[in-house]
Amino acid sequence: MKFYNRENELDLLKILFQQADKGAKMTVLTGSRRVGKTLLSLEFARNHKFIYLFVSKKSEHLLCMEYLAEIKKSFDTPVIGDIRTFKDVFAVALEISKKKRFTLIIDEFQEFYYINPSVYSEIQHLWDLNKNGCKLNLIFIGSVYSLMYKIFQNAKEPLFGRADRLFFVKPFKIKTIKTILRDYGINDVKTLFDYYVFTGGKPKYIDILTTNGAFSYDGILGLVLEENSPFLNEGKSLLIEEFGKEYGTYFSILELISVGKTARAEIESILERNIGGYLDRLEKDYSIISRHKPIDAKPNTRLQKYRITDNFLSLWFRFIYRNRSAIETANFDYVKDLIRRDYASYSGRILEKFFHDLFADTGKYNRIGSYWERGNQNEIDLVAINDMKKIIVIAEIKTNVSKANIKILKQKSTRLLTTYSGYKPEWLLLGLGNAENYIQSGNQARHDKFSPGFSSF
Repeated sequence: MKFYNRENELDLLKILFQQADKGAKMTVLTGSRRVGKTLLSLEFARNHKFIYLFVSKKSEHLLCMEYLAEIKKSFDTPVIGDIRTFKDVFAVALEISKKKRFTLIIDEFQEFYYINPSVYSEIQHLWDLNKNGCKLNLIFIGSVYSLMYKIFQNAKEPLFGRADRLFFVKPFKIKTIKTILRDYGINDVKTLFDYYVFTGGKPKYIDILTTNGAFSYDGILGLVLEENSPFLNEGKSLLIEEFGKEYGTYFSILELISVGKTARAEIESILERNIGGYLDRLEKDYSIISRHKPIDAKPNTRLQKYRITDNFLSLWFRFIYRNRSAIETANFDYVKDLIRRDYASYSGRILEKFFHDLFADTGKYNRIGSYWERGNQNEIDLVAINDMKKIIVIAEIKTNVSKANIKILKQKSTRLLTTYSGYKPEWLLLGLGNAENYIQSGNQARHDKFSPGFSSF
């Protein structure tokens, strides 16, 4: 697949590289796996001198042998003595950058936490001593969000405050997914929405689908649910390292949220235990769930719900993990039938998020959310507010928009509008057929071909 979008990130990376000519710069790229962090760094670096180092799970000495070989491929520099530690490799890179500006990319940087955690303090010491006299453009990439947060944003850690920029790389927006599909000759909004539901905009998943020609609902379903499908164990691959030995409890919570048990009290009554700490870590440490409150709620309200932020993970827990017995016995047809039966109701919730994202991308509203009252009364799917222009949009979102009723929507918004007296209200009934009106043109998305050899994400 071509390289798409990321113009803002590329522009900032270019600025940092230029600034490195007058003093070393440190950048951190983090975000969930499969979101395209590595490809972004390589796309940026391909037009100038760079070295790419991957931190795999092996001894520090073996890693250093690999790293020195990579350095020698790019630079004719003498290396004296037997270098067995990353501290010495990093010192070599700093020494080279005193004479020549280049980019050093270190991928899966959080793995040093398990190999040799003293690496972080050693890097900090060398960085502080040498950065002003070097021209090194240093990029650290990490996929385990909790560890990357700990390494760079915990005030007690040695690399705290050293990064010049910290990027949280996010999945593609809807307009970029639309551009990708358009390049394959697919222009219908139904396929666009199905890609949004199944991939959440993650480049790796989109690449798998497009490479295999899965451009229909049945094609997507068939590819996701087949023997040896890369999607079947994806949730475990992404999260077990994050959660460690307590992953079972976290998985149980996420499974319940995926089936609509979105209130803490609901989840605790089923699991029969206090889960406040788990929810807090899932939200703040791992960024896997988010807390949603009515748009007019006070900060300390208990009127809140939890949602899984990643569309793919939500679908994985709802249909794959929840039916793992059928998956393990290769009864894929059973799971496909289950998804077909429940897809309309399940995707209805995702359709709300779809429109929230579309409204956010218009740039017309400073607040976008939902609304409900105690006991889940008077639920409103979308409320978009422009406080400067005193405009409030109130929308009902349905997979079958003919079932929506504008009169009922106005009745449900009566109490909400008392909070926004003086605002001009607009009521909308929205379905998938209306989405094109809100999708920004994708013609500005970048889609240059990437150099051979770096096609993975």
